[in-house]
Amino acid sequence: MNKSDLIETVQTVLENRKQAEAAVNSIISNIGAALKKGDAVTLTGFGTFKVAKRKARTARNPRTGEPVKIKAKNVVKFTAGKNLKASI
Repeated sequence: MNKSDLIETVQTVLENRKQAEAAVNSIISNIGAALKKGDAVTLTGFGTFKVAKRKARTARNPRTGEPVKIKAKNVVKFTAGKNLKASI
């Protein structure tokens, strides 16, 4: 399922596609905004999105074998909820 499919699914509950698209975009942008602030987003039964810090590290270029420094960065982690795990 991609974003368009999700909008079509939400459209079955709402009156039209424009409202469904606005709802999906709002959810995505609000989750992104909360994660940007460093907050965790928990959707009960579905799962939790949270920000984790990945340390700087040294990796190797697979082609040349020489070391490459990778900077520290924030990454998004998702943990599936109980109901999501049970449905799969």
